[in-house]
Amino acid sequence: MESVSNTPAEVSATMDCEGNTDAFEKVKSKKSHKRKRHAAEVDMQPEETVAAKRPQFPALSGAQLTGGAVEMRKVPVPAHRYSPLKENWMKIFTPIVEHLQLQVRFNLKTRNVEIKTCRETSDIGALTRAADFVKAFVLGFQVEDALALIRLDELFLETFDVTDVKPLKGDHLSRAIGRIAGKGGKTKFTIENVTKTRIVLADTKVHILGSFQNIKMARTAICNLILGSPPSKVYGNIRAVASRAAERF
Repeated sequence: MESVSNTPAEVSATMDCEGNTDAFEKVKSKKSHKRKRHAAEVDMQPEETVAAKRPQFPALSGAQLTGGAVEMRKVPVPAHRYSPLKENWMKIFTPIVEHLQLQVRFNLKTRNVEIKTCRETSDIGALTRAADFVKAFVLGFQVEDALALIRLDELFLETFDVTDVKPLKGDHLSRAIGRIAGKGGKTKFTIENVTKTRIVLADTKVHILGSFQNIKMARTAICNLILGSPPSKVYGNIRAVASRAAERF
C-alpha cells in the first residue's frame, strides 16, 4: 500500500483553512443591488396625475344659436340700380336661397332688398354674407365679383370719398377722378390687376372690394393719384409693394 505523506507546509495551510471557515462573508450580487435602487427611485417619483378629458358637446344648429328668432337685414337700393337689379335678379336670388338657405325678396314699397333667416338656415353667418353680397352689387360691382363675398372668407368692402383725401372742387375734382380712371379706364384696370382687387368709381365715391392687405395697397395708389402723383410713378410703387408681398407669402 502506498503511504500518503503531507509536507509540513500543506498541513499548516489545511489547518488554517479549517480554522477560519467562519471568517468568509457572503458577497451581494450587483444585479440585486441595482434592482433595489431602481425600485427606490420609482417609489420616490410622484404619481402622474391623469389628465382630465375635455367635455365634448354636440354642435348647435343655427336655430339653436339664435334661440329660434328670425333675423332680417334690409339693403336699400338707389333708383339708378333698379334696372340692373331686375336684370340680374335670378343671379342674386339663386346663391342666397340655394347655397345660404335664406329667404329674400324685393319690397316695392320701401325699395329695399329684404333677407331673413328660416328653419333651413344652418350657418349663423349666412345672413351677413348675403347682406354684403347684395350691398356690393348695389354699389356697382358685377354679380360675379360680388359672389366672392359668399364663397371666400376675409374679403371686405371699403368706401371713401375723394374729398376726404384732398378737399377739391370744380375742375380740380374732375381731373382727380380722371387721373384715377385713366384713359379708357386703363389706370383703374392696372391697379385692379396688380393689387387683385375690384374698384368702382361712383361720382366722388371710391368703392374697393378685396382682402385687407390688397385694399390697403389699392387705397394707397388711389390716394397718391388724387394728391397729384403721375400714373407712371404710382405703377412702379404698387408693383414694388406687390412683389414684396408675394415674396413674403
